Amino acid sequence: MAASHSVNPARWQEAFEALMGQIAGRFTRVEPRRRAWNLVLGLLSDLPRKNCWSIAEWAGEASPDGMQHLLGRARWNADRVRDDMREYVLEHLHDEDAVLVVDETGDAKKGTHTVGVQRQYTGTAGRIENAQVAVYLVYAGRRGHAAVDRELYIPRSWTCDPDRCRAAGLGEDTAFATKPELAARMIGRFLDAGHRVGWVAGDEVYGGNPKLRSALEERDTGYVLAVACSHEVTTSAGKFRADTLASKVPKRAWQKLSAGAGAKGHRFYDWALINLPNPRPGSHQLLSRRNRTTGERAYYRCWSPTPAPLTTLVRVAGSRWRVEETFQAGKGLAGLDEHQLRRYTSWSRWVTLAMLAHAFLAVVRADEHTRHPSPDGLIPLSCNEIQRLFTTLVVQPVHDVAHRLAWSAWSAWRRRHQARAQASHYRRQAASQK
Repeated sequence: MAASHSVNPARWQEAFEALMGQIAGRFTRVEPRRRAWNLVLGLLSDLPRKNCWSIAEWAGEASPDGMQHLLGRARWNADRVRDDMREYVLEHLHDEDAVLVVDETGDAKKGTHTVGVQRQYTGTAGRIENAQVAVYLVYAGRRGHAAVDRELYIPRSWTCDPDRCRAAGLGEDTAFATKPELAARMIGRFLDAGHRVGWVAGDEVYGGNPKLRSALEERDTGYVLAVACSHEVTTSAGKFRADTLASKVPKRAWQKLSAGAGAKGHRFYDWALINLPNPRPGSHQLLSRRNRTTGERAYYRCWSPTPAPLTTLVRVAGSRWRVEETFQAGKGLAGLDEHQLRRYTSWSRWVTLAMLAHAFLAVVRADEHTRHPSPDGLIPLSCNEIQRLFTTLVVQPVHDVAHRLAWSAWSAWRRRHQARAQASHYRRQAASQK
């Protein structure tokens, strides 16, 4: 219990109520507003599985119908809640040196009807499988990091089939957009909202796209974007592959610098910077990173309105790892990937509220680190530990008689649903054998 001596549950509860009050105006009726409150609390709970069924039962509702209505048919705009969440994150995690990180993550899904699903590569699984992929924009600063925007990747196999799009809640005129185009769309929304950020980071999917790089340059937004070893850059001596050009760097040009602190200490690499001539305004550079143990190298295209020192570019490159931490926390703590929803509207509402739940944990963590620096012998409170404490000390679902009686009703509801599903399977099987 020593780790929780400085915890103030009342302050955490007030913080949660303030956050939910910030988005309350997006719901025109009291019923969806209350259900959104319960859904976010359920996402923050310690439920082993988080979906409409489990959260509705946990919240004391008689069936999942109300939660499904909230996500599918109730009148509220998930994009407006997303905008509120972005302002919440910027207000509490603001950092003049913050970096916007773009990356995609995939969620394995069965069947073919869930919006955006097809067999495709996903880094989450490290292979090609049936999955749904979304691109996220993460705000990463010294006080913390949280996702502030999301775009679902809709493959060409979907955009070429208007009937399939319509069945999944997408407009018939839904046009195909690449992942870099989705990233540019989200970055544009962030900047158009009046926010400024000095840098954008991303992996090879984004660094290898010249349109995204040009769009960032036009908005005077610096970037450090990873590129493949085969990526070609132009020098005064002609065009070279990134790995070929880096191999010409003299030994004295490599500097040992940390890309940021990790769980096991600072991530030290050797870094080298090559200036690239370019007729367009700004400072164009190729950054090379070398693993000090294996010698493995990585490469980055860099641009900034004015020349930036190597230490700054290394810091921005290191910020890219924050997106992986955000995905891990969003999925592990807030159920970002546990939705069982087929239509686009339901998907956008679920992931927005899951992002909101994770943002709350990130903000509480930042506030606790500011208010109560950890004493010797204790690491600072993590989002995982905050979720456990919040669940134990604040999130207390109703355990009155009515709630307990609802458990038996839920048992009957589940068995009825399973019986209908079983009968449907038998009917289809019988029909196929005629």
